[in-house]
Amino acid sequence: MFTKYIPVIIIGLLVIYVVIDFTSDNNTTEETSGGSILNNGPDIADDKSLDINEVTKKTPESPIIEYATDFELASLDGNQIKLSDLKGKIVILNFWATWCPPCKAEMPHLQNFYEDHKNNDIEILAVNLTNLDDGEEVVKSFVTDYGLTFPVLLDTEGDVGMTYETFTIPTSYILDQEGRIFQKVVGPMDEQMLNDIINAIPK
Repeated sequence: MFTKYIPVIIIGLLVIYVVIDFTSDNNTTEETSGGSILNNGPDIADDKSLDINEVTKKTPESPIIEYATDFELASLDGNQIKLSDLKGKIVILNFWATWCPPCKAEMPHLQNFYEDHKNNDIEILAVNLTNLDDGEEVVKSFVTDYGLTFPVLLDTEGDVGMTYETFTIPTSYILDQEGRIFQKVVGPMDEQMLNDIINAIPK
């Protein structure tokens, strides 16, 4: 008598298998789709300063050999600034945007550091990722509101940002007097960290 129910049981098991398999496929598709969405711009770094010991540094055992790629951009005040013209100075090359919270937190520290060191052959170039920002007027308002006096450059095409692989902002490159990359910092910096890095550059 039991044998007459076997076809019903088999059909029931097949239905359950199909439902489970379909659900599994849907979940896999959703996860894949969610993971494949590309960001329109760089990631934002954690809104806290990095410890100097957390940043990879060049050491005598790891000699400095990489030179910063040269570029020329217009500044917010209309001047053309070429990186190679600053050879002989230590350069802090900072990539940022007005909508980036850790960039906002970092700017007062950069300004204070600049005021203390601008006469010591140290320059800050703040490269605004203008192609991903909200327009030049917004950048001007930001600079005025924060009282920034160091050069702010406009990367209107995004070429310089791509060259320097600014996938997260703020990102800064500290260049020695010969234009070599001494250190790369991903995330906001404060004055103490800046001083520690600058003091570590061989004179």
